[in-house]
Amino acid sequence: MSFRNRLACAAFAVVASVSGSAAWAGAQDYEFQPVSQAVRTGNVTLAVRLVHKPTGRPVTDAVFLRTRVDMSPEGMAAMAVPATAAPSSQPGVYGFQTNLSMAGGWALKLMAKVQGEADTIEGTVVFTAK
Repeated sequence: MSFRNRLACAAFAVVASVSGSAAWAGAQDYEFQPVSQAVRTGNVTLAVRLVHKPTGRPVTDAVFLRTRVDMSPEGMAAMAVPATAAPSSQPGVYGFQTNLSMAGGWALKLMAKVQGEADTIEGTVVFTAK
């Protein structure tokens, strides 16, 4: 095999390995996790952590496109309340201020973009208000 052919094969191998690893990255590599699932009723801050699953590291630069809080875990998805972003002092933890008017299961549904990812990250975190 000539030097030129070896060089072409090596270049192809590098491109294939880089392309192959990028093809496996995506929205499925991220997960929203509750900081604490049990919360009280009334005005509360729901805290969630966004984690990059392959590394276990928190994601600190997410931009949230949409949030929704509803009682879908209780079969009452139409019972929705607004949520607004709230500050957090922990890296990778995001807070959402809302008013949980009654006890039961509440779902925080999120859509976020993470720098460097083409896909939108979507997830649902269930909280139990008491």
